[in-house]
Amino acid sequence: MQDDSRPHLNPFRAAPNLLTLGRICLAPFLVAAILERKFELGFILFVVAGLTDAFDGALARILKQQTVLGHYLDPVADKLLLSTLFLVLMHEGLMPTTVTVLVFGRDVGILLVAAILYAAVGRREFQPSIFGKMNTLAQISAVAAVLLSQMIQARWLVIFRATALDATIALTVVSGLHYAWAASRRGNHSAANGSGLIK
Repeated sequence: MQDDSRPHLNPFRAAPNLLTLGRICLAPFLVAAILERKFELGFILFVVAGLTDAFDGALARILKQQTVLGHYLDPVADKLLLSTLFLVLMHEGLMPTTVTVLVFGRDVGILLVAAILYAAVGRREFQPSIFGKMNTLAQISAVAAVLLSQMIQARWLVIFRATALDATIALTVVSGLHYAWAASRRGNHSAANGSGLIK
């Protein structure tokens, strides 16, 4: 028999979710720092945001505070922060337009496909793939390299920035195609099981 004597945990008070919410709250300050050309502050805030991303999942496991809210909130926070930064950096002429359009377009496309699948077959579980994780890492590296290049002039940084941007382009395309393929398989599987696919 399941023990229901433990107090119900408010997901908004769970430490991992507070870290994730803190990351979302950092976004406007980070954007303001970039727009005001305060790249040192912007880089520090970006590192802090990255640390909250690294620790929220670990805390959820250690404290056993894994919640449904956190399951959805964490990737939303990542997408919100990174997509916003790509747009702001492009606006400032620091991020190539092609990279930004691909990144933003992929995220919008994923949201649209997820919404369509949910409306059609009731699917809402979309586990991140290895390509998606690699793409997120490439995007983080690209933003960090662009911010650093405004503070440091070094050949290794020029190479690192170019490599991170190229990796972001490649992985954005690959992960987007992989997601579309995986989503179509889920949709077909649900339709085959009589899930009521809307045609």
